[in-house]
Amino acid sequence: MLMRTDPFREIDRIVQQLSGTSGTWSKPSVMPMDAYREGEEYVIAFDLPGVNTEAIDIDVERNMLTVKAERRPVAKADSVKVELSERPLGVFSRQIVLADTLDTERIQADYDAGVLTLRIPIAERAKPRKISVGGESGRKQISG
Repeated sequence: MLMRTDPFREIDRIVQQLSGTSGTWSKPSVMPMDAYREGEEYVIAFDLPGVNTEAIDIDVERNMLTVKAERRPVAKADSVKVELSERPLGVFSRQIVLADTLDTERIQADYDAGVLTLRIPIAERAKPRKISVGGESGRKQISG
């Protein structure tokens, strides 16, 4: 048997059930994420514990990145009696507008230990570069 130490957690769970805040495809819940630049890549990490890779959908249309995932209930035998269920089930989604400086053609996605990590390279056109200055051979002096 499990001991509950946070009395408000049960109230939060009941409010979520009554308000229907678990995610559906028409109204998905938001998934937590971190975003940062690492060298020549932009990295976005989404927390998706308990989600199978087959239930993750990643789309890019123009500069809009959409990530959807579904956490389905685990099949239980008839003899199993659930005493506590706090892990949210349903659909999770996040949409992010990507800058034009990112190369959306070369996005890499990895899923490990419940974290979906997207690595988006910085586009060549956005990287710093030196511009050479032409010589002074064509200069004319104006006298007046």
